[in-house]
Amino acid sequence: MTKTKTRDRILNTSLSLFNSLGEPNVTTLLISDELDISPGNLYYHFRSKGDIVDELFTRFEVEMLDLLAVPEDVDISLDQQSFFLHLLFETVARYRFLYQDLVNVLSRYENLQVRFRRLLKKKTGAFRNICESMKRQNMMQIEQEELDSLCEQLTLTACYWSAFDTLSHLHDRESVDPGRGVYQMMHLMLPYFSENEQEHVKLISRDYL
Repeated sequence: MTKTKTRDRILNTSLSLFNSLGEPNVTTLLISDELDISPGNLYYHFRSKGDIVDELFTRFEVEMLDLLAVPEDVDISLDQQSFFLHLLFETVARYRFLYQDLVNVLSRYENLQVRFRRLLKKKTGAFRNICESMKRQNMMQIEQEELDSLCEQLTLTACYWSAFDTLSHLHDRESVDPGRGVYQMMHLMLPYFSENEQEHVKLISRDYL
């Protein structure tokens, strides 16, 4: 097996274990046992669990930065907005170990703190661009102060929904439901849509229950 394939196997297995057991509960020995490789073989590719976490975060970061690059000057439809939220929560679900114990993970891996804060700002900026687009199209009626508060609330929900969802089934961390996160986000925005758009939002959001 090539070095690249072994490295990918280590990352994929680590991600699965982190998601299902929680990152603090996973050791490099457990990862090597799960892969049926020697600890020395794992050490050849990653010198510590921290290196594995860093590599997984880099993958997550690349996906998120690509997703959050919402243009400022395009007309965004409700269907595009819901698809954006769908992709956002799917990405969070794939790397949910980061979110399920966010404060502790970032306190142990200080090198990730600045990078995660940058992603938070990008999320808020993406939500702002979406809301501003819909405001320009007269789909939303919202004052600037309310828009600022809404974008912050959307960022907060996107950040902590995974942890909240996990509380419902601590015995089975695999039973995540990204769809309910999309539903909640759309309903946070609902009061600011015009009457016609509200009916469309309700219709779209029901598909995520």
